[in-house]
Amino acid sequence: MRAGRLVSIVLLLQSEGKLTSKQLAERLEVTERTVLRDMEELSGAGVPVYAERGPQGGWLLTEGYRSSLTGLHSDELTALLLSSQGEALSDLGQRQSLEAGLRKLLAATTDTARRNAELVRSKIHIDGAGWHAEKYGKEQHPLLPIVQEAVWEERELRIAYERDGAVTDRVLRPLGLVAKRNVWYVVAWTEEEEIRTFRISRFRSAELLLGGFRPPESFNLAAYWERSLAEFKVQLPRYPAVIRLKPNLMRRLESERYVLSVRPEAEKDAEGWTKADVEFETLESACQIMMSYGAGMEALEPAELRKMVIDEIEALRVVYWNRA
Repeated sequence: MRAGRLVSIVLLLQSEGKLTSKQLAERLEVTERTVLRDMEELSGAGVPVYAERGPQGGWLLTEGYRSSLTGLHSDELTALLLSSQGEALSDLGQRQSLEAGLRKLLAATTDTARRNAELVRSKIHIDGAGWHAEKYGKEQHPLLPIVQEAVWEERELRIAYERDGAVTDRVLRPLGLVAKRNVWYVVAWTEEEEIRTFRISRFRSAELLLGGFRPPESFNLAAYWERSLAEFKVQLPRYPAVIRLKPNLMRRLESERYVLSVRPEAEKDAEGWTKADVEFETLESACQIMMSYGAGMEALEPAELRKMVIDEIEALRVVYWNRA
């Protein structure tokens, strides 16, 4: 365990430069005292590590010290860095293992390849959660290559954008791409000096302009996306209801597209069912979801939801009765 930690320290310093004892302790999940002991052991073993004093100080390796791993191309490193954004690895408990491996690759590759790969990661964000787009088919993005080129080259982009049946012409300064499941978005600086998100499948045309631009230094694509996503969720309509359902249906309910939250009670009722407070988006979507679960779910409150479900069941009974 300790040998592996010592290697991690060297690779962290090699890939990221100066780090304080506190930063190293947080990254390695040990105490600062342990970091100091590790530094003494590294120095004793001949590793050229030294401390820089002062408010901006920290631990560094002597300039030019580098491991000898070679053969990794810039595009291969980029693909690995982008793959680390997926949530599936976290679900499998492999996130830390991947990040440790990437640290080794970053430390061992050339400065140019490392800078290029980090630049790509700053301009592409992969969001693996939400929308459930796989249920509705993969969107087509024929204009994605030209948008990607505008992002890489920091060029202005003239687009025709369709929304709610209307098409408007806009000039964008693309800052980064975001992939959320099967949907691609571009985050861009607009003519109104605002940063906004545009769905690339709604582009009807796209043209690279000669004008270049410099992105705001303080802009962080991943942070912007998470913040805008939180704001979007707050603005969604909400329809609270109380239901009961069979426990084996809980996970399915939590993954429903129009279900914003599910808060189940800990105890089951006499029939073994679970009672839960649920936030749907609308009364209509709540009724549709309830109907799709058949006899496995019951609406308790509010009364209007219960009545709508009963009316739908009666209408369905009439259709089948007439057929019979």
